[in-house]
Parts: sequence; structure tokens; C-alpha cells
Amino acid sequence: MHGRACLAADGRAAKFSSIRNSAEAEYRLWSLEDSENCASNERSEVLKTDVEIFGAGVLGLAIAFACLRRGASVRVIEKRSVGFGASGGYIGALAPHAPDPWNEKKRFQLDSLLGSAAFWKDVENCSGKNPGYSRAGRLAPLASERAIKRARHYSAKALENWGNRANWKLVQASDCETWAPESPTGWLVFDTLSASIHPRRSLLALASAITNLKGEIVEGRTEGIGSKSTILATGWEGLATLEEELGTSLGSGEKGQAALLNFCARKKPLIYADGLYVVPHDDGTVGIGSTSERSYALPVATDKRLDSLIRVAVQTVPCLKDAAVVGRWASIRPRANSRAPLLGRHPLRESVYIANGGFKIGYGIAPGVARAMADLVLDGIDRIPKSFSLESCISKSARQTPR
Repeated sequence: MHGRACLAADGRAAKFSSIRNSAEAEYRLWSLEDSENCASNERSEVLKTDVEIFGAGVLGLAIAFACLRRGASVRVIEKRSVGFGASGGYIGALAPHAPDPWNEKKRFQLDSLLGSAAFWKDVENCSGKNPGYSRAGRLAPLASERAIKRARHYSAKALENWGNRANWKLVQASDCETWAPESPTGWLVFDTLSASIHPRRSLLALASAITNLKGEIVEGRTEGIGSKSTILATGWEGLATLEEELGTSLGSGEKGQAALLNFCARKKPLIYADGLYVVPHDDGTVGIGSTSERSYALPVATDKRLDSLIRVAVQTVPCLKDAAVVGRWASIRPRANSRAPLLGRHPLRESVYIANGGFKIGYGIAPGVARAMADLVLDGIDRIPKSFSLESCISKSARQTPR
């Protein structure tokens, strides 16, 4: 395990609402004591900020950072600790959807992925900490002639929609030496847009950057202190609360389990095969995951489904056969019915905004979400895709509901 940077979740049987303080402490990757520039809770009680953000996952912290870089005063309030929820895992895959059919969601994702290197470099410069960003691309096996034909189609569409900024091409598995997924046809697709981030180190870097920029992070609190504008980036629990407020279905929490292996594959592409991600990190570890569980009893406990996933990862990437498992993790991710992020104004509460529903693409879209939310909250400029709005999600939910 990796000391403070590791948020152990193995064997955790309590539900989020009843987690003991001792268990919660093991999840902590960052605390107020880590920054000399962080304001005390006593000072926080008397200062009103421009923006108050609830939730210290990747979306909440990225938005806070973007607002601070524009000169706003910012406070982040987290009821547990930084990175406690869905953002504090092991994967960190920043990968695009297929380039066809093309839509505004994929354009937003493209712009965010292309801006990720500059965003994370800025975070590193402001924090003095390496977030573990690497753009090395992604490999995926092509299991049939039909898959090869589809990949060639996507290659042409990538040129059309991505331009010369990245490509989607076919390569032979034999050209990738040992770091390649098993492929029945011997062919892989390699896209050069995909990248990876070390989730826990990136959260640590964001938190440190925020406090270095004179922002505040207040942990162990649920009430607001005072601000001109409020942003709710509160994950699956916040999604449930929003459903209650609006009286309509918006989505649900979906459990994911992941593991961390002790295996050095620095600067290698991430691998994606049939829902499984294998992601190398520059600290000599590899993250694998994750499960997708709509039904679960223990939100933050790992079980035999993770054991099965580890076996599949070894079958898919045989060079991982002897890699030791050094971490196991589980948490709940916010999945909107629209399968898109939920961004924009709260429909019932003045000067309150929503940033939720990152689900599996939260890290990849975080730079874009941060920029769009800062535009909206600080400047009143709405550049958020219509498909990301609450109205769009409610409409899609209504169409999915049986009559």
C-alpha cells in the first residue's frame, strides 16, 4: 500500500451513512493539516466566499481550482474527506467514446481530453505535486472481422471529427510486445487521444493547489458557511437528494470495484477489453477495473466479483500473471438516466448549481466541466451542452418510464 495516498476500502461492511470515524480515517488522502495556507475552521465561520462547493471529488475540486484561477474566492465543503467517494479509486482512465455517431457530448469530451495536459500541468505548477497524468493512448482487441471493419470505419470518422489532433488506427498485437491484450484476430485498435491520471495523486494535487491559491477546504461538515453562489458536486447521494427535491427520477448510484497491482508498465498505453480497463501508473502500479453493479448490499466492500475481475485481467493481459494485488477498492458512482453529466442551474434554488453524474468519465471531462461551470457561475455564460441539462435528463427519464 502507499501510505497516506492510499484509501483502503477492503472489507468495509458499513453503509456510507453509518461509517465509523475510525474507518473513515483510513480513507483520508489529504487533510487540512497538509497545507500551511489553508484557513482554519474558525476563520471559515466568519468569511463569506464568492463560491461554495459541496463535494471534494474530482469535479468539485476541479471546479474550485478553475474558479480560483479566475480570481474568485472559493470554499470546498466535504462531509467526509477529500477523495472519499467515487473519485478516490485506482483507475483514472481518460478515454473517449467512439468517434461515430458524433454529438455534442462527444465534442465536449474531445475538447476536455485535449485540454487535460494543460489543465493538469497547471495543477502541478500550483501545487508542486505530480498528479500522474500521461497521454500514452489506448489499446483494445478486435475480436472478429466485423470488429475490424467497424474499427476501420471509426478510423475514418476520427479523422473527420478529431482532425489531426488524435487518431484511431489499427495495429498488430505482435508489434506491441508483451504489453497488449489477447486478440483473436491478432489486431488491435490504438487511439492516441486516451490518457491516464493517478486518481489519488491528482486529488492530492488539486487539494494542495486550491489551498495554495488561498482557497479553503473544510472537511467533516455538511452545512454551508456563506457564499454568493453554491455548487453541488455531491455524487450519488446528492443525486438522490435532488430526486427527492424535484419529485422525479434522475439516476442512481452504481457500485464499482477495482484493484491495484504491483507491476511496472510506465508510459505504456492503457488497455480496454470488453468493459475492463487496465491502466498503468507512473509509480509502478497498474489499476484494473471496474465492476458495474446496479444491485449491492455493501457499498464500500470488495467481494468475489473483484476476485473474478482480477482473473479476467490476467487472462486479458498475461504479463500481469505474477503481479501482486496491493490494493482493493469499492465505491458508488453517480449514474444519470441520461448517461450524461448533469450540469447547470438548480431549477428550484436561486444561485445554486449542479455538477453531478460523472459516472465513469468524470476524470476525462473534469477540465471541461471546470471551465464550463466557472463560465456559468462567475460570468453568467452558459456553454453547457443541452444534453447535460437537468431538463434533458428528466425528459429522457420520462421516456424510459413504462406507462
